[in-house]
Amino acid sequence: MTTRRLAALTPEQAPGRAGELLADIVGRHGSAGEMVSTMAHSPALLDGYLSLSRAMKRVKIPRALSEKLSLAVQEWIGCGTCREAHRAAGLAAGLTETDVELARQGTSKDPREAALIALALRVLAEPGSLTDEDVAEVRAHGWSDRVIAEVVGVVTLNLLTGAFNLLAGIQPDRRAEDSGNGEDG
Repeated sequence: MTTRRLAALTPEQAPGRAGELLADIVGRHGSAGEMVSTMAHSPALLDGYLSLSRAMKRVKIPRALSEKLSLAVQEWIGCGTCREAHRAAGLAAGLTETDVELARQGTSKDPREAALIALALRVLAEPGSLTDEDVAEVRAHGWSDRVIAEVVGVVTLNLLTGAFNLLAGIQPDRRAEDSGNGEDG
């Protein structure tokens, strides 16, 4: 099990605007979750995460496919907390266990979805290698420029949450990971 490197904060402990943001979340939802409470060490990070997270809820990418993208990215990043959160969200959005496993392998049974998942992984791992032909290939699968652009947002949000959880030491214990339970990521 990973050792916690950064502690979760209460609204009273969080500096400046982070305390206000955290208090608002706790007031509306009853709690803020471990990752958000830990992000509260930095008002700028917490505000940026919340803004990007809200914005990415308005993407044109279907929810189930967005979860496939997130699963592929989190598998590559290695954040167990996020991977389990996206597994649960994907199943809730209608994915099967097979869909989840294929997404974790960076693919899909649907060639159109597989092309978008492959693009997401390239955006994450080697954005400098992307070419006109890569974008043309994704367009040839019927994806709009809006969706292609939104892939960068989905990847960025996942990189932010996964990297933060790994840095902070927020990871599920093996028993929770093995049973399929996890925290938001």
